[in-house]
Amino acid sequence: MTIPSGSGVPAPMLKGKHKAIVVCWFLGLGSLVSWNSILTIEDYYYDLFPKYHPSRVLTLVYQPFALGTMALLTYNEAKINTRKRNIAGYMLFTASTLMLIVVDLVTSGKGGVGPYIGICAVVAALGVADAHVQGGMVGDLSFMCPEFVQSFFAGLAASGALTSALRLLTKAVFEKSKNGLRKGVMLFLAISTFLEFLSVLLYAFLFPRLPIVKYYRAKAASEGSKTVSADLAAAGILKPEKQEEFRALLHAADDDKPPERLSNKELFLQNTDYALDLFLIYVLTLSIFPGFLYEDTGKHQLGSWYSLVLVAVFNVWDLISRYIPLVECLKLESRNGLMIASLSRFLLVPAFFFTAKHGDQGWMIMLTSFLGLTNGYLSVCVLTEAPKGYKGPEQNALGNLLVLCLFAGIFSGVVLDWLWLIGK
Repeated sequence: MTIPSGSGVPAPMLKGKHKAIVVCWFLGLGSLVSWNSILTIEDYYYDLFPKYHPSRVLTLVYQPFALGTMALLTYNEAKINTRKRNIAGYMLFTASTLMLIVVDLVTSGKGGVGPYIGICAVVAALGVADAHVQGGMVGDLSFMCPEFVQSFFAGLAASGALTSALRLLTKAVFEKSKNGLRKGVMLFLAISTFLEFLSVLLYAFLFPRLPIVKYYRAKAASEGSKTVSADLAAAGILKPEKQEEFRALLHAADDDKPPERLSNKELFLQNTDYALDLFLIYVLTLSIFPGFLYEDTGKHQLGSWYSLVLVAVFNVWDLISRYIPLVECLKLESRNGLMIASLSRFLLVPAFFFTAKHGDQGWMIMLTSFLGLTNGYLSVCVLTEAPKGYKGPEQNALGNLLVLCLFAGIFSGVVLDWLWLIGK
């Protein structure tokens, strides 16, 4: 829901919108920077564990924990303290990224089954953290401005672009030094850990105190939401001396007695097409990225840089495309149009297959660019359109349901990615 100017909402309640958009972007960055760190240092893991298919195995370890945790959290969404859920997720991201450094230091950067199992355990923890944060944040932002959701998902894509840029930079800086690959990875993971810690601080202390965020959360509370009370308390709204401000927020929201909210089943049935869109988008993307790009595109002139360049190209176009829907005439709002676009992306499967066998690196870079472009664009179109027309608690629940379908698509895509190995 966007508050139009002149809607009767007191001007003080609208302060901080642009700041909130920037914070949402950083929170999106923090939501995936750890996982994208794993994806972009896999050239290092292929050096340590050449026989263990790191890009495919680590992704396969990550996703069941993310999907299983997300399913539990979605089922209990209405009873969960969203503030504690998101802070716990960001703290787990921080600790897990730090543990990647610790595992490498303890094992002195050596390969073997033991270190590989340790890394797999850290990756599983990252999956649990992802489920806490993505579902919690999307549900939280779904009853606020659509611009907040768009900015959050732009931040998700930015994490990929940023980690790719940092990885290319650290590889270039340390390439000719002794143990250069390892040194670059350690510096890279240290930067990622700092960004995760910054996300904890932003969500815990800055975001809940922005006037527009307080307004939307008070509005959700007036509509029957029980998940925002801790956030209102953190903003000082529920203190006795702040009761007047709380009443003003509720009055600004123009609330009536909240109707009985729709069940998760009813919400899902009303939005089956949106849920299927997200599932199809991420099934296709994860069946190609990153496993196929790391292992099945052959040898080319770029040598050891080739897979890193492909990942970077995907991430950059994924980021750019998430800003396209901000241009109203370029945003795809038709439910049928979104479904057709999501299904038509499956033509990329034979395109990647034949390009890997017969095309040069230029064609592969072009295809990877299109994969990233369509992934980001369609994701934002779906997630900013779907929650419209519902009350705050329903928008929160629907946001969680859509992220669950997104995770289900990712998991299915990761499993299907192994089919590329048939015949090898």
